Amino acid sequence: MNTATFALIFGIAYLGAGLLGLIPAALMPPPADAPPTHFTLLYGYLLGLFPVNILHSAVHIAIGAWGLMAWRGMASAKVFARSLTLFYGALAVMGLIPGMNTLFGMLPMYGHDVWLHAGTAVVAAYFGWRSEVSAERREGVAPDRRERMLPVGRERRFGLADRRQEAYSGV
Repeated sequence: MNTATFALIFGIAYLGAGLLGLIPAALMPPPADAPPTHFTLLYGYLLGLFPVNILHSAVHIAIGAWGLMAWRGMASAKVFARSLTLFYGALAVMGLIPGMNTLFGMLPMYGHDVWLHAGTAVVAAYFGWRSEVSAERREGVAPDRRERMLPVGRERRFGLADRRQEAYSGV
């Protein structure tokens, strides 16, 4: 899988998560012990797991749109992956700090969001900093056996692919 395909998959996933966060039926109310946020519009747990609000969903929609643009070539897929690594890595670390796990009361980033952001950062780092195999690097590799022109042996030329057949046929 190349970096553009990564951008497509994660773009669709985050765009879908952002749009799903705008549907009230997909949100469960937050528990009483959840950290308070200032933006309570569409605040809840997406699919009962991930804390989101309207700003969190907007960020997911923006990330998803950027991923689709990177896949289409309107933005660099490698820059998308590297930026996602830094952004979601920082969000994962912030989600572990008690005072910052709501980004000063604006975005809820605690609970299952921490491992989701950390996993996204790790996968994005792989695609952002790995080296692509190009056609120029493959020049030294031995060609496929079908591409080599080798003389065909007598037994294969006359349909005798096995030397044992030659012994039985009397040739």
